[in-house]
Amino acid sequence: MHTGLTVGEFSRVTHLSIKTLRHYHEVGLLAPADVDRGTGYRYYSLEQVPTAQVILRLRDLDMPVADVKAVLAAPDVSTRNELISAHLARLEDRLVQAQSAVESLRELLARPDDALSVEYRTVREQPAIGIREVVDRRDVVSWWQGALGELHGFVTAQRLRRTGPIGGLFASELYQDERGEAMVFVPVDADAHLVGRIDSLLVPGAELAIAVHRGSLNSIDLTFGDLGVYAARHEIGVDGPLREYYLRSPLDGSDEDDLVTEVGWPIFRSNG
Repeated sequence: MHTGLTVGEFSRVTHLSIKTLRHYHEVGLLAPADVDRGTGYRYYSLEQVPTAQVILRLRDLDMPVADVKAVLAAPDVSTRNELISAHLARLEDRLVQAQSAVESLRELLARPDDALSVEYRTVREQPAIGIREVVDRRDVVSWWQGALGELHGFVTAQRLRRTGPIGGLFASELYQDERGEAMVFVPVDADAHLVGRIDSLLVPGAELAIAVHRGSLNSIDLTFGDLGVYAARHEIGVDGPLREYYLRSPLDGSDEDDLVTEVGWPIFRSNG
């Protein structure tokens, strides 16, 4: 004689399907209170209903099974709340990323078909200080933000005079292989006492096709795309790092909509 709820009854009470309950049993998330050895029928206790309700809500929030197990096994309320808060923070980050992607897509769909304004420019070698590192593609934005802020603070603290806009170089491998060299640099007119990962650099010269990107850097790939198409159509593109010059950057206190960035595509340009 078994007491409690059959799997069907427990399913109706908790709104967890029989298939889901079977899966949770198999992965050790929510085992029945009793299993009949003869028939294999599963029975759940009334005391398991609140646990099932918690599981349902955590899974509705896309919490992985392993993390749900950790929440249920938490030794105290504080630990449990920390685990849940950490997951909610991850959800909020994903929401921000999704909102950014939606805004970027809307911007792409609404883009005018205006002809791209392209300037050809010869850039000479340029002494600078900078930060250079091999990074993963997924980390390049956070790396860039940190490097930019670090260089700005260094230049300000040592009262160095900039001789040109802050710039960045990004190797082709960063996009092709999802890992490659990135550099952020500041041209300066004097030697500096270098500290940490800041080093003296000689920014290489290049022949570039230049276009201006206005607004958030989240959509700068669109301008690079337009410039790359232009270079391919005119058969002038060559291998080399992509280049950026931050004419109006977040360091100037500008809003995202007011940012101005020159983007450069390496090209072949005859001297004739």
